Amino acid sequence: MFKQKNYLALGAVVIVVVLLLSLPTRATDRLKLAVGSWFLPLFGLASASQQLPADLADSVLPRRELLRQIDTLRRENQQLRSQSIQRLAIARENDQLRTLLNWQRQSPWKLKLANVVMRDPANWWRTVQIDLGSRDGVRTNLPVISATGSLVGRVTSVSQTKSQIVLIGDPNCRVSAIVENAARDMGVILASGPLDTSLVQLTYLASSANLKPGQSVITSGLGGVFPKGIPIGQVVDSRSVEFGLYTEGRVKLNANLGSLEQVWVLMNPIQ
Repeated sequence: MFKQKNYLALGAVVIVVVLLLSLPTRATDRLKLAVGSWFLPLFGLASASQQLPADLADSVLPRRELLRQIDTLRRENQQLRSQSIQRLAIARENDQLRTLLNWQRQSPWKLKLANVVMRDPANWWRTVQIDLGSRDGVRTNLPVISATGSLVGRVTSVSQTKSQIVLIGDPNCRVSAIVENAARDMGVILASGPLDTSLVQLTYLASSANLKPGQSVITSGLGGVFPKGIPIGQVVDSRSVEFGLYTEGRVKLNANLGSLEQVWVLMNPIQ
């Protein structure tokens, strides 16, 4: 039975071949075209399936390469952030220098700009060290003011390249001062308590002194060290002392003594 089926199939194939060979050339070409159109999608699918792994291999990077690119991007991001911070610092420094230059042109005194280079942690609010010394013409008792022109202190010791500044509010830095009010009340700036270093005491005022919050306090020029007219601060409050014998008040300093970076040294203070 099985052999009979094989013979039948073989006979059918032979008949088909004979028919194909006996067909005209034009009919044979048409038949080939029709058969090819049936199998063409299968050939395209096979080609696409062979190309897909190659395309995936080209588009998917190895894990090591991806990690390298991530690390490179991270470093570039950090570098850009650092450059941005540097640009902001430079812009801030340029603004400070412009302010200093304009203020120097308006000042009646001969000034030298100094950088604060050292502070004693144990005496942070009392002294600072600057990078000007005797070779720069600095000497003891020269007044020192902030970058914006408010009183900071005075020079207490000088080496060849550096100088020590005692700050206002220290017991060793007393300042004769005047209140800019109608009575022109005069007193002496002394150290205040340790709780708020931005405040100093204005004492030895007349018992009739009429201090009000917000009134400006400046140097009087009578102490022999500081010229007249340097801004010190503003009155905060006042009280009568020793049963009305005299008046004293608290003054909020203009200069932020805790963040001094640059100061002016008055080289020829005018009395």
